[in-house]
Amino acid sequence: MAIMEDVLAKGRESCYKARDAFYACLEKEADKKPTEVATVGLLYPAECKKSREEFANSCRPTWVKHFDRQHCAKKRVQRLLDSDDARRGPISLPQPYTFKP
Repeated sequence: MAIMEDVLAKGRESCYKARDAFYACLEKEADKKPTEVATVGLLYPAECKKSREEFANSCRPTWVKHFDRQHCAKKRVQRLLDSDDARRGPISLPQPYTFKP
């Protein structure tokens, strides 16, 4: 029975380092226009292409997809929580002033 090297601690560690480097690049280059497309519709700037390739080569494809999904979900929640848009959050209905006790 062959042992898959990428699931051992060393393989996982290199995968996690590559993943962290790619997502750190995404945060650092957030102001740049995203031109590249990753899995699950994740967009990233060309400046992060090298770290993306490293990430994709260091991790199993299913792991890459999982981490991309996780990142997108975190960003979606962050966007909802951080947004100053008046339409976000609970709806405040106008209070009726016609009824007086």
